[in-house]
Amino acid sequence: MSGLAAARRRRADRARQVADLLRGEIVRGRFRNGRLPREAVLAREFGASRNTVRAALGLLRDEGLVDRCPGIGTTIAAEKYPHGLHRLLGLAETLHEHGVVTNQVRTMTLMEPPAAVRQRLGLADGEQVVYLERLRRLNGLPLSLDLTYLVRDVGEPLFDADLEHNDIFVLLEHIAGRPLGMAELTLEAVNADPHTASVLEVPRGAALLMVERLTHLSDGRPVDLEFVRFRGDRLTMRGHLRRSGDEHPA
Repeated sequence: MSGLAAARRRRADRARQVADLLRGEIVRGRFRNGRLPREAVLAREFGASRNTVRAALGLLRDEGLVDRCPGIGTTIAAEKYPHGLHRLLGLAETLHEHGVVTNQVRTMTLMEPPAAVRQRLGLADGEQVVYLERLRRLNGLPLSLDLTYLVRDVGEPLFDADLEHNDIFVLLEHIAGRPLGMAELTLEAVNADPHTASVLEVPRGAALLMVERLTHLSDGRPVDLEFVRFRGDRLTMRGHLRRSGDEHPA
């Protein structure tokens, strides 16, 4: 690698580092007036050149997180909402401090599930499930597209429930007569397919946070398998991890 190419790489690496730190500060609510400090101030704070800060702000602008306007400076363009990973909560329970969550039921039906769903829910051949697709909004903003498979005995009563204004978790506990227990969770990045992009009002191919969650009742029975696509530009995942003293590194 030539000296010039190496210098460019170092600048790009440093810009990403600054962008990561600034993104975290924005998400945690540091800039409550909606405006970031001037480039010179940020350069001093992060020990970087103004060119590096400018490049970092450009990365955040490309993500849709900030706007850059001549004569005005850098302003926060969109809020990202924190979603905790350390407790089993529904979306409205998680984001109640940030506004009102509403649910648009797009599809709800009884169906014979694919084998992969049947196996995850521990169902016998021929058993049906309730399939539910919802568009979930926070303060009117499309936030997630949820595809849910529910075992029939707890899912079927939901046909008569107020799904527009209630989390399924709260309704399931009422129907089952016992609390939820634990959930198995997988989180990955996916790109928005044309259908999802249209529903969530994002560009095709936009980055989404995909959560696959299998939820059990407190007696260990799996009842709810979900595939949730969150807008990556509006949600950030947070959690607390502890390293147990009796575990050893591999």
